[in-house]
Amino acid sequence: MKKTVKDINVAGKKVLVRCDFNVPMKDGDITDDIRITSALPTIKYLVSEGAAVILMSHMGRPKGEPKPEYSLKPVADRLSELLGTEVIFAASPQVVDDNVKKTAAALEGGQVMLLENVRYRAEETKNDEPFTGELASLGEIFVNDAFGTAHRAHCSTAGLAKYMPSVSGFLIEKEVKFLGDALESPERPFVAIMGGAKVGDKIPVIENLLKKVDTLIIGGGMSYTFFKAMGYEIGKSILDEESIELAGELMKKAEQMGVELLIPVDSVCAKEFDNNSEKAVFDRDKIPADMMGMDIGPETVKLYCDIISKAKTVVWNGPAGVFEMPSFAEGTRAIAGALAESDAVTVIGGGDSAAAVEQFGFADKMTHISTGGGASLEFLEGKELPGISCLEDK
Repeated sequence: MKKTVKDINVAGKKVLVRCDFNVPMKDGDITDDIRITSALPTIKYLVSEGAAVILMSHMGRPKGEPKPEYSLKPVADRLSELLGTEVIFAASPQVVDDNVKKTAAALEGGQVMLLENVRYRAEETKNDEPFTGELASLGEIFVNDAFGTAHRAHCSTAGLAKYMPSVSGFLIEKEVKFLGDALESPERPFVAIMGGAKVGDKIPVIENLLKKVDTLIIGGGMSYTFFKAMGYEIGKSILDEESIELAGELMKKAEQMGVELLIPVDSVCAKEFDNNSEKAVFDRDKIPADMMGMDIGPETVKLYCDIISKAKTVVWNGPAGVFEMPSFAEGTRAIAGALAESDAVTVIGGGDSAAAVEQFGFADKMTHISTGGGASLEFLEGKELPGISCLEDK
């Protein structure tokens, strides 16, 4: 167990907090502020305890240069609204300069400031000096609450832990609890649902989950690589050619381990990768040469929803089909709906799965939605996350 903000005295201290404010933007406006609202419990707690709070985050990939379209100014404005108090925005292309140092030094207990995008500095992603030292000069305690970047050893995630007492915020504590409990002490039956396009990207996760779950459900574009491994033709469907053999090995491994590995029995197929394309349902061994799989079919939906209804713990990572297109969203919607109706502990592993449950209006019915797609995948893979391992143990 890692120490949290509650295990350390922050009163009157300058506290550096790494958040994940990498929010989607359109025409200068934030289109989804869930990453900002997820950070509020930690920020509000520190303010209530009399800490002077200095927030840090990245946004997008400015590649080590100050680019106005990646400025965190809109985040500072939104945070000010949510907190009901001014969040001082330290606008500097250098992130830390003399003015920023003066502002931080003058910050009083209960006040909040936000630094400019830490990825304006090339050193950030390399975890290099002098940037880590410059950030460290602003505070006395480091709190990491950015689960979305916890799988990266950057200056503002792992680097700062070398300089000062370092603990987790409430968001990281919550992420580690739900993902950790699901993997280490799940209520059974434990079902994992793996979707997305490439089998290769998910192989280490699937291998780790096979040691833990009772049933592993496969969906999304990776299904067609499994079909190919089973000797079926897949038409123009997406194929992870390098992973055909691995898909076959995973099926054998599941059988040997007594894990139920479910692969779609039918598919909704289309002539073109287009919402308005002609479409039809085919059994998995009868996909026509001129069509491509776009979603799980109705028989698969029934099969998967039945398994979900009996589960006590479900982890879901990756959609069942091309859910961004309404014509091919039914499989993903059905899985999200079955999870919403289930009395199981439901953990959604960030990324597209999180976007799907939001899109279909089921987000408030899930036990936990992870804020980090890549980080949650690496966690499910059993990897140590550098942004968490660097924090002090209880």
